[in-house]
Amino acid sequence: MKILYVEDDPIAREFVSRGLRRSGYVVDVAADDDVGFQRAAFGGYDLIVLDVMLPEADGFDILRELRGLGVETPVLFLSARADVSDRIRGLDLGADDYLPKPFAFAELVSRIRAIARRRGAEPADGRLVLADLVLDTRRHTVERRGQRIDLTRKQFGILELLLRNVGIPLSRSQILEKVWGYGFETQESAIDVHITALRKKIDVGYAAPLIETVKGLGYMAACRSDPGADAHPNA
Repeated sequence: MKILYVEDDPIAREFVSRGLRRSGYVVDVAADDDVGFQRAAFGGYDLIVLDVMLPEADGFDILRELRGLGVETPVLFLSARADVSDRIRGLDLGADDYLPKPFAFAELVSRIRAIARRRGAEPADGRLVLADLVLDTRRHTVERRGQRIDLTRKQFGILELLLRNVGIPLSRSQILEKVWGYGFETQESAIDVHITALRKKIDVGYAAPLIETVKGLGYMAACRSDPGADAHPNA
């Protein structure tokens, strides 16, 4: 899940963004309303976490403009303005949630998950399943035939993205944008290296490979044969 976090307070920005990344999210940050609006409008995010009290235009103004442009990305407001009238205003403008400051970080993550479930981006139990492969977005674990598979953070992110788009080819640039985040400078060929390593862990030894190369496009998660036709060599 790719999140844009717009917050002018550097301490809050560092604390929340670091915590979200440790929770498995891809996070881009913006320190002011201008950058925040531009990225929100054109960055292709799954969620915008938006502070209300920004230096120039407040979060309400940003949301109003985004909705006016037809941007329907879910928005979660964070604000020290906890009056009921402020919460009602934010929700009436089209926000998906409003969390007053100060807040417990665990509650923020819980609300993000709730928004993702409502938008169909995350299953109710946090599990993404393809054939006999199970990725648990909450525990950050992967198993195939009940055997745990250890992945790096980037491998986990790529696999999660593929499993959220089963049967849909994703280009290298799409994978790079969603897993690495905004402005990350690396070669698209790096995706091939990570895919090769990921296949060795989840496909080698099974009759049913789950990651396909789509010529001229990129990669796709799919299962075209019987996953129960063989046994993993370490099972």
